[in-house]
Amino acid sequence: MKGRKPPLHIAGDELEGATVPDWFSEDAAREWVRVVPVLSERKILTEADMGCLEAYCVATGTVREMERMLQMDGHVLNEKGALKKHPAVAIQADAMNRARMLASELGLTPVSRSRPKVSEQLDMDELLE
Repeated sequence: MKGRKPPLHIAGDELEGATVPDWFSEDAAREWVRVVPVLSERKILTEADMGCLEAYCVATGTVREMERMLQMDGHVLNEKGALKKHPAVAIQADAMNRARMLASELGLTPVSRSRPKVSEQLDMDELLE
């Protein structure tokens, strides 16, 4: 389809700050405290983003929890004389993938930050001039 892209508009319903959900693990809560000020400062955090932000923090918390487990137990388990990959390896890998995808959606990766930003609301009259 050819033509102009529609103008970008700022949502206008940015959240100034959001409280840590009480059901979060300690690791997820730490990530929330780390990223919410960054997202709030950029004025891109809205009520609609809360689910994505929660999922990102939970995934990041899971990565950290699994890393502690792997540091304690090792990446390989010896079960009845047979070596077996620790289940935390797969759990951590899945959580890392989810965290990476969600971080990109939230603008927390270098690539996602390099995308064009909406800095001001565009007026249709300005576009037509």
